[in-house]
Amino acid sequence: MNLRKWKNPLISGTLILTLTGLLSRFIGFFYRIFLSNIFGAEGMGIYQLISPVLALSFALTVSGIQTAISKYVAAETGTNDYKTSFRTLWAGFLLAMTLSALCAAYIYLRADHIAAVFLLEERTAPLLRIIALSIPMATVHSCINGYFYGIRKTGVPAVSQLAEQLCRVGSVYLIYHICLRHGMTPTISFAVVGLVIGEGASMIVSVLAILARARSLFPSGLIRPYSAADPIPAAYRRITGNLLRLAVPLSANRLVLNLLQSVEAVYIPNRLMAYGLNNADALGVYGVLTGMSLPLILFPSAVTNSISVLLLPIVSEADANGNDAAVRHTIMTSIRCCLLLGFGCTALFLMLGRTAGRLLFHSELAGSFILTLSFICPFLYIASTLNSILNGLGKTAQTFLFSVASLLLRLAFVFAAIPRFGIKGYLWGMLASQMLQTALCTVSALRISHRAR
Repeated sequence: MNLRKWKNPLISGTLILTLTGLLSRFIGFFYRIFLSNIFGAEGMGIYQLISPVLALSFALTVSGIQTAISKYVAAETGTNDYKTSFRTLWAGFLLAMTLSALCAAYIYLRADHIAAVFLLEERTAPLLRIIALSIPMATVHSCINGYFYGIRKTGVPAVSQLAEQLCRVGSVYLIYHICLRHGMTPTISFAVVGLVIGEGASMIVSVLAILARARSLFPSGLIRPYSAADPIPAAYRRITGNLLRLAVPLSANRLVLNLLQSVEAVYIPNRLMAYGLNNADALGVYGVLTGMSLPLILFPSAVTNSISVLLLPIVSEADANGNDAAVRHTIMTSIRCCLLLGFGCTALFLMLGRTAGRLLFHSELAGSFILTLSFICPFLYIASTLNSILNGLGKTAQTFLFSVASLLLRLAFVFAAIPRFGIKGYLWGMLASQMLQTALCTVSALRISHRAR
C-alpha cells in the first residue's frame, strides 16, 4: 500500500481505531482481573448487572442522535459548510441532553424500584444512583465524537476513549489503596465511581477538542444555538427534524436489541436459582461468565470491529458506483479472513483456556467457560463483519431482524435450558444463536455476491 493510501482518512482512521481499541481492551482486560481478584465472582456479578441499565439509557438518549450527527456533518463538511455542521451538533446535543437529564433523574430517583423489579437484585440500587451521574457526561462526549466521526478525525474519539479507560482504572486503583491504608474494606461501589470519573475525563477531552475546532473555524466567536430575536429559527427546526427522522428509527432498533439483551442479562442469575443455586452462587457464576471469561473471548474482536468500521463505507461506495466485483470480492475475502482468525482463536483458547482461567482469574470455572466459548469465535467474527457489509449495502432491516432472531433464540435457552441444565444450557444457547445469526448473514451476503456475478 503506497503512502497516499495510508494518508487516506478512512484507512488512517481505521488504524487509529484499531490500535486504540486493542490498547483499551488490553487495559480493560487486566482491569477485570484486578476487580475479580478484589471483589470476587459475586461482586463481579452484581457489577455486571448494572450494564443493562447503562445500555438502555445510551440507546434511549444518544445512540441514534450520535449516528445522525455523524451522517449530516459528513455531508455538510463535504461542501465546507462548517456553520451548518456546528448547528447540527448543537441541535443534536440539545436533544440528547434533554433526554439524558430526564433519564438520569429517573434512574437516580427510582433506583430502588429499578433494582428490585427490573434487575431483581436490590443491592444494585446504590450503584444505579452512582451511574446515573455518568449519563449526561456520556451524552456530551458521544455527540461530540459523532461530529468528529463525521469529519473523519478519529483521533479525538480515540484519545477520549483512552482517557476514559485510563482515568477509570487509575481512579479505582487509587481509591483501593487509600482504603487499604485507612483500614477500610473496598466495595464494588468504588468500581462504579471509577466509571463516572472515566466518563468525566472523556467528556473533558471531547469538550476541549470541539472548543479548539470552533476557535479555529470561527475566530470571531462560537456560534450561538439561538438568537435573542428569533428563539426558534427555521434553520434549527429543519436541522432538528432531519436529525429526528434518522435518529428515531435507529434508536428504536437499538432500544429493542438492548431491551432483549437486558432481559437476558437480568434473568440468567434468576434462572440459575431455579436450577438450584442460591443467590450468591448464581451471581458468582454470572460474574465469572460475563466479567472474566467473555472479555477474554471478545478480546480479538477489536480487530474485526475496526475492520467493520472500514468495510461499511467501502462497500457503500462500491455499491453506489455499481462496482459489483468489488462488493463480491469484499464479501468473499471477509468470510475467508474471519474464518482464519476465528479458527486460530478457537485453537488458541482450546489449548490455553483452562490455564488462562487459573492463572489470570484464579478460577477453574472461568477456564471451563473459556473452553466452551472458544467454539463461538469463527461465528462471532464472521457475523460482525458481514453485518457491517450488509449495513453498507442498505440491508439494515435484515441485519436488525437477524439480531432479533438470534437474541430470541438465546432467550429461549435462558428460560428453558438453564433451569434444567444450569449454566451449560446458556452456553449452548450462545453457540446456537451465534450460529443462527452467522448462517443468516452468510446466506444473505452470498445471495448478493451471486447476483453481483
